[in-house]
Order: sequence, then C-alpha cells, then structure tokens
Amino acid sequence: MTIDASRLMAMRSAILEQNSALQRAAGLAGSGQPGTIGGPEATRPGGFGDALQTALRQVNESQARASAMTEAYERGETTDIAAVMLSRQQASLGFEATLQVRNRLLTAYKDIMSMPV
Repeated sequence: MTIDASRLMAMRSAILEQNSALQRAAGLAGSGQPGTIGGPEATRPGGFGDALQTALRQVNESQARASAMTEAYERGETTDIAAVMLSRQQASLGFEATLQVRNRLLTAYKDIMSMPV
C-alpha cells in the first residue's frame, strides 16, 4: 500500500487548521465573557498525549463497531454487506494509520536518542 505524499500533506494541513480553530474556540469559551460557554477548564490546552489517546480511542471504537456489524451480518440480523465491508475497511485504515504513527514516533525517538550531546 502506497501513501500519496500530497494527500497526506493536505490532510495534515486540514488537521492543523482544525486544531487552531479549536484552540481559538477554547480561548473564547474560557474568557468569562457573557454568552460564552466554559470556564477555566476550557482554556487548558490538550497535550500530545491527550490527542493520541483520543485518536486511539476512536480507532478502537471503529474496530468494535466493525466487529459488531460483522457479527450482526453473520447472525443474519442485517443484509447490508456494503455497510459491513465499508465499516471493516474504515477500521482497517484507521489501524494502519495508527501503526504508521507509531512507527514514525519510534523512529523519531531513536533519532533523538542517538543524537550526540
């Protein structure tokens, strides 16, 4: 399976844009101005670990949903094979993306650890 670099960079740009929009929204939410939602907790920035945990949770939920749909199809409760296959493919792609992120993180860690002090 090959990954198109231009598509990957476009997805990265979209994620960064969404992240900055969320940060701006969080800044407004915790400002204490009338008509805004949130409080001091809303202004706390989420760290990399939080983002990674959320992504892993979403991948896990996707895999559980695909598994449940497959089991329902096998029991004869649903006949929409296209939805089942689409769900399985989405779960597979999410898992593959997670593996790629893990591999990149391990490579970055090894690179940092091998740097001379």
